[in-house]
Amino acid sequence: MADYDLIVWNDGLVTGIDKIDEQHQILINLFNEANTKLTANNNADFLEQITRDLLSYALYHFETEEELMQKYGYSEEKTGDIERHILQHRSFSAKVVAVHNDIKAGILISREDLLAFLNSWLINHILNTDKQLAAFLLASEKYRSENPT
Repeated sequence: MADYDLIVWNDGLVTGIDKIDEQHQILINLFNEANTKLTANNNADFLEQITRDLLSYALYHFETEEELMQKYGYSEEKTGDIERHILQHRSFSAKVVAVHNDIKAGILISREDLLAFLNSWLINHILNTDKQLAAFLLASEKYRSENPT
């Protein structure tokens, strides 16, 4: 069984957008909880619960990010970036739904595969895609005037 380190919240993961950072910390906590509780022989009910909880919170988080994109004009200024960002959200959601549906059909994902997917996606998305959005927001006069530090 491959071991995955717990993700420790650190300055490298901070985007500078409080609402996004708070939600990222919750997503990391969900990953860490799955990492701690998953074993090589999990039952379908437990795997279903993990994927359901993860998808539910991820959808809430994606909605928050996408509302910020619309509100502060990311779609007008960064057309390619917003399309890629939203595509990543949809792709993640589709993968989690597929895994969830497989579990319900009796096709269980291994601990290693689930944790590898979650770890890779979460870290890459925060460090790359979300940091680009945050840089745009922090440079936006409208955002700064509505969210003074």
